[in-house]
Amino acid sequence: MMDNNEKSASLNFIERIIEEDLANNKHGGRVVTRFPPEPNGYLHIGHAKSICLNFGLARKYSGRCHLRYDDTNPEKEEQEYIDSIEEDVRWLGFDWGEHKYFASDYFEELYQFAVKLIKKGKAYVDSLSPEEIREYRGTLTKPGRESPDRSRSIEENLELFEKMRAGEFEDGEYVLRAKIDMASGNLNMRDPALYRIKRVQHHRTGETWPIYPMYDFTHPLSDALEGVTHSICTLEFEDHRPLYDWVIQECEPEYRPQQYEFARLNLNYTVMSKRKLLRLVKEGYVDGWDDPRMPTISGIRRRGYTPQAIRDFADRIGVAKANSTIDIALLEHCVRDDLNARAPRVMAVLDPIKLVIDNYPQGQVEWLEAENNPEDPQAGSRKIPFSGQLYIERDDFMEEPPKKFFRLAPGREIRLKHAYYVTATSVEKDPQTGEITTVHCEYDPHSRGGWTEDGRKVKGTCHWVSAAHAIEAPVNLYDHLFTAENPGERTGNFIDDLNPDSLKVIQKAKLEPSLQEAEAGQIFQFMRKGYFCVDGTHSRPGQPVFNRTVTLKDTWAKLKKKMGV
Repeated sequence: MMDNNEKSASLNFIERIIEEDLANNKHGGRVVTRFPPEPNGYLHIGHAKSICLNFGLARKYSGRCHLRYDDTNPEKEEQEYIDSIEEDVRWLGFDWGEHKYFASDYFEELYQFAVKLIKKGKAYVDSLSPEEIREYRGTLTKPGRESPDRSRSIEENLELFEKMRAGEFEDGEYVLRAKIDMASGNLNMRDPALYRIKRVQHHRTGETWPIYPMYDFTHPLSDALEGVTHSICTLEFEDHRPLYDWVIQECEPEYRPQQYEFARLNLNYTVMSKRKLLRLVKEGYVDGWDDPRMPTISGIRRRGYTPQAIRDFADRIGVAKANSTIDIALLEHCVRDDLNARAPRVMAVLDPIKLVIDNYPQGQVEWLEAENNPEDPQAGSRKIPFSGQLYIERDDFMEEPPKKFFRLAPGREIRLKHAYYVTATSVEKDPQTGEITTVHCEYDPHSRGGWTEDGRKVKGTCHWVSAAHAIEAPVNLYDHLFTAENPGERTGNFIDDLNPDSLKVIQKAKLEPSLQEAEAGQIFQFMRKGYFCVDGTHSRPGQPVFNRTVTLKDTWAKLKKKMGV
C-alpha cells in the first residue's frame, strides 16, 4: 500500500494543491475548474493538454469543469469556431453537462463591477490614444507616467463611462483603465485597460454593447461569478496573476477563485500560435484548419490520432511549472501504442510491381484465412483472395541485393504473408527505361500458411494483394509540416521552414478488397507500412481515401531502449 509521502510524490503540483484545499475544507470542499477558449480559431494539441487537465481534475475529484467562451473580441469570433471547440472537447472524452457559459453572459455584471471600481476611485476614463498609452507605460527599466486624465473626478468618470456604454463616442476615443501603480515593476499593473470602445456586432449580444471588457478584467470575475475554485492557466499568465488578484480584491465578488499556472505544451517541428496557424490556413499553405498536417485537434483527428492516445500523451508529459519542448516522437509513440492494440491489419501495396507465379494453376483463386490483429484475440479473422498474379512493393525485389537484404531476389525464397513460399526466377523490363515491370517466380504448393514438409524457414516475409481483386485508392503520405525543430528560429519567418515534402499523394495504391467499404474514420495498419485512416473529407461510399496516421518506425521507443529506460 502506498504511504502518504509516496502518494504525494505521485501527484502533480496542482493535484497537491487541490488535495490540501480539500483537507482544509477550502472552498467548502468544492472543486470547480474551467476551460476558457476564445472562439476565434480551432483548438490545437496544446489546448488538448489543458482540456485533459481541467476536465480530468474535475473528474478525479468529483467536481465539475465549465466550458466558458471568452467572447470579448467579437470581430474575430465565429459560430464555426464554437461548434469545432465543442466537437473537440467531446471527442477527447469530456463533457461540460449543463455548465456551458459565455463571458457575454456576464456583460451587465461586469459593467456594474467596473462602475464599482470607479466609485471606489480605482478606475478612470482615459482619453490617451493607444500609442500614447504605450508610451506612458514605460519599460521594464523605466517607470511609467501617469495620464493627465488619471485625476478626473469620480463623478466625471461615471458620466463618461455611462456615455461610453451609450455609444456616444468613436472607437478608441476613450478607454476605462484601472488605477493601480504606474511605477510597478510588473507592466501589467501599470493602470491596465479594463474596457475599450468597439462598435462591432457581437455574435450573441448583437449591437447592445459598444464597449467590451478586456480579458484580464473578464477572466477573474467570470471565474468568481461561476464559483470556480481553481483557475488553471498556462505559464504566460503568471505575470497577470497580481492583476487577477487585484480585480478580485477590489471588486469583492462573493466567491474568491485563485489562479494557478502550469507549463504550456510546446512540440518540436510544430507551431501552435493561433496567429501562425491562421496564416497557414488563410494563405493556402494547408488545406484548412483540419488539414492532417496541422496540430489542430480536428487535424489530428482527421489524420487518425485517437482520443485515447492524446489522453495518454497528456498523462506522460505531466504537469510542470517550467516551459520545455516535447519531442513529437513521444506523441507519435503514444499513437502507435494505442493503434497497435486496436487497428486491424490489412495488406496494401503503395508502390506496386507485378509478381507472376508461373506454376500456379491458371484461373485458380484461393481464399486464405488472415488474422485481423494478433494483439487482440477478439478481433477474429477475414478471408483474402490469392491468385497467380499479385502485386508486391517495388522495393521488396532487387536484382542485385546487398547484404542483409532478406526480401525477394533472383533465386531467393521468401514467404508471402498468410500464403506460400515463392522463389524469384526471372524479370521483365521496360525496353525504353530498363525499369522492372514484372517479377516471375514459382511457389511451393506445400507451404501454405508458412508450413513446409521439410520444416525449412526463410528470413523474408512480404505482403501482397491479388492483382485481379485489388481495389485502387488514393493514399496521402504525411510528414512533419516543418523541416526545422523550431520553425522560424533561423530566419525569423516560420514559413521559410515549411516542408515541401510534407504531403505525398499516391493516386492508385493497390489494396486488398476488404477495404472497399471502409468507412470514414476507420483506422488500419497497412502491414509493414504504417497506420492509415479513412479520410472523412474526401472519401465517398465505396471510394475510400486513406491518410497515413503514423509510420511503424518508432524513434521514441528506440531512444528509450538506447537510454536503458
